[in-house]
Amino acid sequence: MRHSFIIIDDNTQSLLKTKAVAESFRNLQYIASSTNYDDGLNLILEFNPKIVFLEINPDDKSSNLSLQLINELHRYLKEIPKFIITTKDVEQVFEAIKYDVLDYFVKPLEQHDLRKAILKFEKTIVDTPQFFNQNAPEEKQLIPSKEKDSNPDVFEKESTENNKPAIEENPNDELDDSSESKPLGDNKTTAKYSEIRKEDKPLIICVKSYGDYRFIEAKDICYLQADNNSTDIHLFNGEMITAFKTLKHFEGVLSSPFVRIHNSYIVNIDYVSRIHTGNAVCYIKNTTTKLPFSKSYKENVDSIINSITNGNYLEI
Repeated sequence: MRHSFIIIDDNTQSLLKTKAVAESFRNLQYIASSTNYDDGLNLILEFNPKIVFLEINPDDKSSNLSLQLINELHRYLKEIPKFIITTKDVEQVFEAIKYDVLDYFVKPLEQHDLRKAILKFEKTIVDTPQFFNQNAPEEKQLIPSKEKDSNPDVFEKESTENNKPAIEENPNDELDDSSESKPLGDNKTTAKYSEIRKEDKPLIICVKSYGDYRFIEAKDICYLQADNNSTDIHLFNGEMITAFKTLKHFEGVLSSPFVRIHNSYIVNIDYVSRIHTGNAVCYIKNTTTKLPFSKSYKENVDSIINSITNGNYLEI
């Protein structure tokens, strides 16, 4: 499947560089480009691309390029394209998160960064309609094309059929029975019961993205990996979820059993199966994954070893 894209950037040279990188992938299809807000909006409404590369801090302020373009599209489209922000600085990264952008890159756009973004995009196409389907098709590997299309500016319209199944809510679900259920007791009893329930519950991490609430039990997380200004959360079942928060943010809000071992990694020590201090790597249980650790976090690695050996432990 080829994913159509449009580039909106007031800087022509930067626009051409982004186009060259994107066209190096066989599964990306260039449609057109624009240097200002109005033309960019019209191109999106006319061609309905899957992906839009957008500059939000233009040199030419009269181009009016900004995140407001995303809001504008919601007035006309039921489903808007995924946006990849390509800009000169990181000042607006947290603002961009609120708009559910696919990714945020500081120029110039690099091929390896775009590869990750496209993989994440294709993963959402696979995961969303088949959330609990164990037989979901595997992701296709992105391979840069050796030769460009003879005429990349010629666009053949592809089907924009939405593969996401509608999720219908049953008005007669059991949830509606709550209105008829009897109270558990007086307010004091209910409050006490709520406190007990809160203490018993495991830590739930909510990855929120533009009205989409993804709930993850902390105990299911194997490790977290930094990816520019976002963080990839790797679960024990092999699934990866991207959160638009920095790894430093997670380091500040997560406590034991999560330990930072590298500038790019936080590991859940409950999933550590082996630590090789000579090679400076630790292994994740039931996988072939090896995470590096750095000298600056050696004390944290030592604490992991001590934590494991202080339990029911036998050294042979």
